[in-house]
Amino acid sequence: MKKIVFLLILSVISFSACTKSEGVNQVNTTSENVAIKGFDTVAYFTAQNAIEGNPRFEFVWNGAKWLFSNSENLEKFKANPEQFAPQFGGYCSYAVSKGYTADGDPNAWKVVDGKLYLNYSPKVKEMWEAEQEQRINDGEKNWQEFKTKKPQHKG
Repeated sequence: MKKIVFLLILSVISFSACTKSEGVNQVNTTSENVAIKGFDTVAYFTAQNAIEGNPRFEFVWNGAKWLFSNSENLEKFKANPEQFAPQFGGYCSYAVSKGYTADGDPNAWKVVDGKLYLNYSPKVKEMWEAEQEQRINDGEKNWQEFKTKKPQHKG
């Protein structure tokens, strides 16, 4: 019974944190137009860790500023941004799989088959992992639909 109540509460929290997608920006950014809240997207692959980027190592790609912790990671990203950029533009992977968008938390991440996925929180990440293959498949389908719509207002 406690597990059911917990899942219901978590679902309500997740739902309230997400907004129905009316179209999305290609990359989820901060108000300063920084991708993944300034974390170094290459570090998830090279250091297997969430590491904050440094504004000295900035690169603009896909309409967003990407920050890196060092010049080596910056150069790796420049050479192949699609390899390192998070899936679904850095939005919450669970939310996208359910047809919504929510911010991705750089500390709630997982690399699966060489692709980086962010989730809204560690608890939402656990829900996503429980049905990971289905969530990825649904997210890919929904993301294609989101990209064809007019960008939503971020508020």
